[in-house]
Formats: sequence, structure tokens, C-alpha cells
Amino acid sequence: MTSLLILIPVALALGLVGLGAFFWAYRSGQFEDPEGDALRILSDDDPPKP
Repeated sequence: MTSLLILIPVALALGLVGLGAFFWAYRSGQFEDPEGDALRILSDDDPPKP
């Protein structure tokens, strides 16, 4: 029973950290151009290395 008193706040804190990371990523523009990122992986525009 005492382990629940520790684990429930830890689980809530981890959920809040995950939610905060999602909102940080959303505000920083990580989800604005998902199709461009997918196509950029497939392009072969890397300059040749000397």
C-alpha cells in the first residue's frame, strides 16, 4: 500500500513531463512540415565528400 503512495505521484509527474515535452515540441514547430521531412530523407542531394 505504501508503494502506491510513491508510485502514483511518480506516474503523474512522468505524465506531466511527457505532456510538457509534447507542448514544447509543438510550439517549436516540430510538426509543421511532416511531409517535407519524409521526402527530405529520400532525396539524394548530399554533396560528394572529397
